[in-house]
Amino acid sequence: MIKRQQNVDLALQIFTYSGHFHPGFSHNYDTYHAMIEKLARVRAFNEMETLMLQLKKSQLKCSENLFVMVIRNYGIASRVKFAIRTFLRIKEFGIERSVRSLNTLLNALVQNKRYDLVHLLFKNCNNKFGIVPNVFTCNILAKALCKKNDVEGACKVLDEIPGMGIVANLVTYTTILGGYCSRGDLVEAKKVFDEILYKGWIPDATTYTVLMDGYLKQGRFIEAVKVMDDMEENGVEPNDITFGVMIEGLCKEKKSGEALNLLGDMIEKEYVPNSGLCCKVIDVLCEDGKVEDACSMWRKLLKTNCTPDNAISSTLIYWLCKEGNIWEARKLFNEFGKGSIPSVITYNTLIEGMCERGELQEAGRLWDEMVERGCVPSVFTYNMLIKGFCKAGKVSEGVKLLEDMMEKGYLPNKSTYFILAEGLCESGKGEEVMNALAVATSSGWISLDTDSWGVFVRKVLANSENWRPVLDSIMLSPDT
Repeated sequence: MIKRQQNVDLALQIFTYSGHFHPGFSHNYDTYHAMIEKLARVRAFNEMETLMLQLKKSQLKCSENLFVMVIRNYGIASRVKFAIRTFLRIKEFGIERSVRSLNTLLNALVQNKRYDLVHLLFKNCNNKFGIVPNVFTCNILAKALCKKNDVEGACKVLDEIPGMGIVANLVTYTTILGGYCSRGDLVEAKKVFDEILYKGWIPDATTYTVLMDGYLKQGRFIEAVKVMDDMEENGVEPNDITFGVMIEGLCKEKKSGEALNLLGDMIEKEYVPNSGLCCKVIDVLCEDGKVEDACSMWRKLLKTNCTPDNAISSTLIYWLCKEGNIWEARKLFNEFGKGSIPSVITYNTLIEGMCERGELQEAGRLWDEMVERGCVPSVFTYNMLIKGFCKAGKVSEGVKLLEDMMEKGYLPNKSTYFILAEGLCESGKGEEVMNALAVATSSGWISLDTDSWGVFVRKVLANSENWRPVLDSIMLSPDT
């Protein structure tokens, strides 16, 4: 019941009730473990610690698995001191610490960039805690050293571990290979890779990907492609990280067609590309004038388990609008809206496109739809509509929007006033200037900052002597 309960508070109520009020029932280690794990995952650490104390008092026989789980969750939550404290308390529960809980703690320290502590614990693990390190412990230490750019120290670990009765594995060498790649020393990285082959090991997808990424970061695209070719020739299947690294490299090189093809291969192998990767492919395709290919990719994603999110849709809508295909953008927006609620960014992108093309009615409809669906407009949304009205010569409508914006508690920014100032300057209507400034300085507080005043003075008021009375009137206002 506790494991299946989605509501953590209700799960805790079940746990408490059953322990105190259910006849003939008392908690065992399994029920404690289930509840503590659920609390740890939602970061309810205070309640979790209370149960840990209860478990300790119960003197039930525990397993180290519980502490491994708690240490891991403390690490994920960046609560390093609590992770260390949990490790130190294991013996209080009548359990001997093993290398497994040590490795979990070391991993948590690496995640939180506490590399010096990793080295300190490794040096003292046998003397202080009676734990003999294994190859995984050494790999974590090598990772910590590489992360702090001490690749030489990691190589020293590699040299010393045979004396500890430990045999280095592929992960050890791949970690050091990654350290050299991060440093940009591809000569040494290639030597480590060759040593892996010399030892008769078959590099896995991670090893190949690390080397490939090293070449790509230095702009050595041809060598990266050769690594991927070698990988496939040796029968090593690329994983999702491999595809991602290579596709990003292709995008960087502006090879839009190849990036699209490789993304297709990735999807065919049932890997789900992340949103950022898809956006990069869309950008490079559209920059290359292949907007239709980008749209086809979007529809292909719809047919797979990789449903395009707001970021992907917004990127494509932006490019369609930029190319002037606003109705195609609207059509795509409608398709996307069937499956999920578009974000304010997606709405803003399309509203901006409609306003740029003078389709103010459609922009207004989008605004209404946005509000109806519970998506709150932002200052940017107001700015785009104000700009649309000003561009169409309807400056008074823009001023009304400014007023509506202020009434709803939105603070206009410099862009708002710049857009209005441009429109007012072209309209030459003193009355509208007065209205805009009256709205901006109303409600007992001033929304015009120094920069915004500068925009009005430079763009509108300073251009003609006719505006002097307007400026004097504003300056003499008690609210200004």
